[in-house]
Amino acid sequence: MSGDVLIKVEGVSKKFCRSLGRSIKYGVRDVARDLVGLSSKPGELREGEFWAVDDVSFELKKGETLGIIGPNGAGKTTVLKMLNGIFMPDKGKVEVRGRAGVLIAIGAGFHPMLTGRENIYVNGAILGMSKKEINKKYDSIVDFADIGDFLDSPVKYYSSGMYVRLGFAIAIHCEPDILLVDEVLAVGDVGFRAKCYNKIAELQNNCTVVIVSHDMPTIARISSKCMLLNNAQPIFLGATEKAIQRYFSSFEREKTNIHSDGVYLVVCDIKTKVENDEYILTTGEPLEMNLELDSEVDAEQMTLIICFLSSSGEFVAEWSSWFNGVRLKLGKGRQKFHISLGPLQLNPGTYHMSLIVTSENRIEHLLWVHNGWIFRIEGKRIGNAPYEIEGSIS
Repeated sequence: MSGDVLIKVEGVSKKFCRSLGRSIKYGVRDVARDLVGLSSKPGELREGEFWAVDDVSFELKKGETLGIIGPNGAGKTTVLKMLNGIFMPDKGKVEVRGRAGVLIAIGAGFHPMLTGRENIYVNGAILGMSKKEINKKYDSIVDFADIGDFLDSPVKYYSSGMYVRLGFAIAIHCEPDILLVDEVLAVGDVGFRAKCYNKIAELQNNCTVVIVSHDMPTIARISSKCMLLNNAQPIFLGATEKAIQRYFSSFEREKTNIHSDGVYLVVCDIKTKVENDEYILTTGEPLEMNLELDSEVDAEQMTLIICFLSSSGEFVAEWSSWFNGVRLKLGKGRQKFHISLGPLQLNPGTYHMSLIVTSENRIEHLLWVHNGWIFRIEGKRIGNAPYEIEGSIS
């Protein structure tokens, strides 16, 4: 591994067993085979086993940030746990160089009966900090965590957000060469998350960061490259924007179509040019579409919503029938709608369109086609924001 590479993962796979009893039996058998010098055949699946991670490879240099994205169960957290040494790979090799700051599971490394003050020393020692080093950074850790009087309470009484505050504060103050962060930051409040991402940005020059998240704007903002996992396998590794586009345009489209109350999309005929499954529009051009819905329910009123998200997953624009003064009734059988939107003052770029049908009060989702269509907006840039509001001044 060259001097500036801090993480190198080569053909790594990890398997688990769905049955606890069978898993224990396999474990005892593997230990016995190892003791007598026989191979336990880690590359083969036995009854009840499955690959949680299958043939993942990447390397990261100092200053690089890798975002790992994918649906639940894709293997993202398992990759982080192999980087941290919690799991050993069944195939392949993981090389990690330097001190790691880790925030994978809420409360990991904390003793529930000890206070937050005491756990700073316990968790700091786990991360490789000496008592002298912890003493030197103690006030800064407490200030960053900002949990007030709870510092002297047993951590078993902490909320999930307080666990994350203290855990992240300790992890970043160990001056890590590698920072591993799972989705746990999502439980923190907005102000603390902003402080965490600012701190990650500060560390990035001298630290390698691996972050797992379902928050695409966060991944787009801080990642220098991105890996997309699905069904334990790497689907894409490369530019963050392309990885996010693949995330939205492939498997997620089918998995997030919600038919919670018997409403189905039959036809969405968009009246514009199509190239490579992308709808092409020019900035300022109106959008016309015909919808056909098939309903098994009969509701007094419904609200139809069209919304646009940027390529990084940020919500940028929405049209709602209810807010535009249109009252729609949802009857049983096939219903047709013509929708005219615009002009769409979207800056050039790639956008994803979602279709949502809700009850009139927008509480119950009857249909949600999430990021079902990709739009490429062409033309001249009209401002700094993705969407520009029309208005006048006198």
